[in-house]
Amino acid sequence: MSTSAHPWYREPWPWLLMLGPALVIVAGAVTVALAIASDDGVIAEDYYKRGLAIDRVLARDARARELGLSAKVERPGGDRVEVRIAGGEGMQDARPSRLLLVFVHPGRAAGDRRVELLHEGDRYAGDVALDPGVAWRVVLESERWRLADLAIKAPRGAAAP
Repeated sequence: MSTSAHPWYREPWPWLLMLGPALVIVAGAVTVALAIASDDGVIAEDYYKRGLAIDRVLARDARARELGLSAKVERPGGDRVEVRIAGGEGMQDARPSRLLLVFVHPGRAAGDRRVELLHEGDRYAGDVALDPGVAWRVVLESERWRLADLAIKAPRGAAAP
């Protein structure tokens, strides 16, 4: 019986054993590259101040509940956004001349969209460009009340953003 000695690099087993750690090193390098390239940053830069101001926000939410306010957000077409408010009859501060409509991006604060809505007859209206396919969190604010987590009604024949 004769066996010829081969150098180690001609044997398959050392290469097979080195393949696992080599793949882990490559996967780690790819993970680091992705982490650096897609830095999410801080969701809210002023998180401490927001934490201190939570009582004021909750008070504005409670004020909207006291007034019995509700709102429908509609996108009749293009970048146009219309909001119709129900409830709050007889309250002078319930229907201001301007409102702030905030489309909160689910993952990036830099992706938030804000639009000032002006009172036009029985509704408030403004224009805002929204990225399609994003599950926006919609907040309607005045100086004295706030309605959060509103649904968006898309134009006929289109999907909601």
